[in-house]
Amino acid sequence: MSAAGAPAPQGGEPARGPVPPGGLLDVLAVASVVLDTDGRIALWSPQAEELFGYTAAEALGQYAARLMVDERHMQLVGKLFADVMTTGQSWAGGFPVRHKDGSTRLVEFRNMRLLDARGKVYALGLAADRSTVRRLEQDVALSERMVMQSPAGLAVLDTELRFVSVNPALERINGRPAAEHLGRRMADVVPELDVASMEAGARRVLETGAPLIDHIVVGRTPADPDADHTWAVSLYRLDDAAGHVLGVACSVADITEQHRAAMEAEAARRRLAVIADAGARIGTTLELDRTAWELAEVAVPELADVAAVDLLEAVVEGRPSTLGPADAAVLRALALRPEDGSDAVRAADTPGRIARYAPDRLVTECVRTGEAVLVPRVKDEDLPRIARSPEAAVLLGRAGLHSYLAVPLIARGEVLGALDLKRTVSPRPFDADDVLLARELAARAAVQIDNARWYQNARNTALTLQRSLLPSSPPVTTGLEVASRYQPAGATSEVGGDWFDVIPLEGGRTALVVGDVMGSGIGAAATMGRLRTATTTLTALGLDPAVLLAHLDKTTSALDHSIATCVYAVHDPRLRQCRIANAGHLPPARVRPGHPPELLDLPTGVPLGVGGVSFSTVTVDFAPGDELVLYTDGLVETRRHTLDERLDLMLSLLTDPTRPLEETCDLLLRTLHHPDNHDDVALLIARAKEC
Repeated sequence: MSAAGAPAPQGGEPARGPVPPGGLLDVLAVASVVLDTDGRIALWSPQAEELFGYTAAEALGQYAARLMVDERHMQLVGKLFADVMTTGQSWAGGFPVRHKDGSTRLVEFRNMRLLDARGKVYALGLAADRSTVRRLEQDVALSERMVMQSPAGLAVLDTELRFVSVNPALERINGRPAAEHLGRRMADVVPELDVASMEAGARRVLETGAPLIDHIVVGRTPADPDADHTWAVSLYRLDDAAGHVLGVACSVADITEQHRAAMEAEAARRRLAVIADAGARIGTTLELDRTAWELAEVAVPELADVAAVDLLEAVVEGRPSTLGPADAAVLRALALRPEDGSDAVRAADTPGRIARYAPDRLVTECVRTGEAVLVPRVKDEDLPRIARSPEAAVLLGRAGLHSYLAVPLIARGEVLGALDLKRTVSPRPFDADDVLLARELAARAAVQIDNARWYQNARNTALTLQRSLLPSSPPVTTGLEVASRYQPAGATSEVGGDWFDVIPLEGGRTALVVGDVMGSGIGAAATMGRLRTATTTLTALGLDPAVLLAHLDKTTSALDHSIATCVYAVHDPRLRQCRIANAGHLPPARVRPGHPPELLDLPTGVPLGVGGVSFSTVTVDFAPGDELVLYTDGLVETRRHTLDERLDLMLSLLTDPTRPLEETCDLLLRTLHHPDNHDDVALLIARAKEC
């Protein structure tokens, strides 16, 4: 069956002790018959009894030809018998034999002459059923042909896991001839492979009889020492017909191409999964730092062991950035993952830091050219071009950096910065597929980062305008202690509509104003500034609050159909009163020592800019120690609660009229301003004091 037979055990010594019987003779059921020179049966084996049907008592002493041969073949049998006895030459072949039951059977014979110690001559006949012999011959021929021509490597190992036989395919796979296999263990033939796991599997097969199917082995053999191959190794226990363990049969199939295709398919699936994950996780907010952090979080550990997101400082500031060959790159670190304090992480710039990278640095090359920079296998001489400083290069070397990749962040044709990737733990170097994946992630994230960048710039502009139009701090007035807060909205489009003002008047009086321009953005901030200016001008005229609101209504109507709500109050310390008018705004709260906090019952009026409706002035008592709380709807409105519930909660926070006003402002904002309420807040609290 095999290219080579079983050798003697190692050392060339024969096996000692009893050897278990084989099962092949039992399968053949070889019958033995001994005839004397007259052709009479002298010996008759049990197998002969089974094959021919006659017992030993019936056969012994009988002429064999008369007992088992048909009359038609008698002459031929006599001649064959005489030739064997005379010449001593053996004869073998098939012959029809008569069974005791009268049937005729084809039997395979081998006849030979025997001599005993006294020189007496006998004839030995060995016989087996011809159909059984032919079946075994066919099985052996088929097995040998399959083994010799199989494209899979095949081998037989004995119970000591030494090679007994190998086929030509395994010779080609291992790059060694059969002679270098026989009698040796796997570790002696292919030490380059993970032999320990294969031998452990073979021992389990010998012990349990359960086959080991498609055990994957990856490595190199002398047949192709420069390339990794992948093999599927299967092991089966060999038992004879009596159940004795003979050894292990081993088949080896080279599945390098299939394995490579499967790995490529898995890599493609992984890339799609990472890209899908990036689509869901990157850009959940319009916060620049958060968006950069989400990109780094997606990249680690799926793509790299360390990921950093850096933006050109000019881009962060809203300026165009172009780098020449001799220009350094000034980068602001936005995100870094992981945060484990390893040497590789310590070598990177911490988020928020602005660093200058020399023209010869690889990240500088990346942002200058707008192309990916790949170093599949990092050498010691590459570290200074990757790291920002010599100290960082030492840390990267100590961290075991072995592969590096930087891809540009490009949005709307502009290079914003770079995604910097390093592998220190994962043994596989970056390859072309990783470059494609990194580019896809960077392209998706760059648009989100650019949106966040413009949003942040627009928000900063709106906030700058808003804060420039609000008083930096309330003026000191006669008879009032005042505290205020302005809380900008979380989104750019919602900044700019709320305002407050404290305006000193003649006679120690003070005007208190809180308003909210409907709409948002820079336009709302500009409208707010114009209304605040108009209010200050009208206040100087000493108008009644209702009359002043009527003039503001006309002013608002002329401002491109703008609408605003407003509460205007004038405090007179001598009369210990406040005269208040409301234009569609939430009612102020009054806090008096010894009384529960209350919302003032004022005519609501209509918002400024609606026109055609008069306003009313209400006078309320406001003695020393009393507080007046004016606010915009951003403080109390939420999507999950009714307005009445929120106003009641506000009043419950105003039960201590002795609390410092600054603390009260902080308490109200901290407790009432929910994160889901994306609206700005203006808050003004005034407490009357003795003049």
